[in-house]
Amino acid sequence: MSNDPIAGHGIVITRPAGESQRLATLVREAGGVPLLYPAIEIGDAPDAKPLDDVITRLDAFDLAIFISPSAVDKAMTRINARRLLPATLRCAAIGPGGVRALQRFGVSDVIAPHERYDSESLLATSFMQNVRGKRVIIFRGDGGREMLAETLVARGAAVIAVACYRRTMPALDMQPLLQAWSRHEVAATIVTSSEGLRNFCHMLGAAGVAYLRNTRMVVPHPRIAAAARDLGVTRVVESASGDEALAAAAVREFCG
Repeated sequence: MSNDPIAGHGIVITRPAGESQRLATLVREAGGVPLLYPAIEIGDAPDAKPLDDVITRLDAFDLAIFISPSAVDKAMTRINARRLLPATLRCAAIGPGGVRALQRFGVSDVIAPHERYDSESLLATSFMQNVRGKRVIIFRGDGGREMLAETLVARGAAVIAVACYRRTMPALDMQPLLQAWSRHEVAATIVTSSEGLRNFCHMLGAAGVAYLRNTRMVVPHPRIAAAARDLGVTRVVESASGDEALAAAAVREFCG
């Protein structure tokens, strides 16, 4: 990417702190200034017993699905402290961030979609078409969508979902960002989840939301785009999924 289009201009990244480094690097390499304001904070699950119980019987499962890089980090760290990952256990991730996180833990053969990165796309992969009789464990945050588990059950799989982390709203000082907005130093925001968007609006307050509504927002999914428009954001740009696509969209839209 060129160093010219967003040179010196801020791009707000709202991903959780542990998942924003690569995107921030790409924005910086493009000449922009990454402004890291995570709208979701990742913490340990309030009750670790269900996760520990699953870890002790991982040999009983055929497939482990990791919903996010945070799910990989939390679950695999706890697994590695207790045992080896069973050689017969296949692993799946929603997108390239999860694939890279699994690779850092030595898992190289990962089932993942290659275009849009969401549960629907994972379900569309060839492996997920024939799961009848498979025993599946889903590592995820507390709460979250049930569609993935429900679809796999409908296809004949036996599915257990276990929370390995919880999501909360960070307590951040938003004044530096509001001041940057007032100086016209913010070119775009990048928002990668509907929950993060809701939290971010709450964190900004009324004055910040007014700025947000008139700032380009790059999102990777129609569901997030719809949520942004419902909140009154007037310039929503839907990009392909993945860090490279998000960063490229931020640059491209700033040029426009």
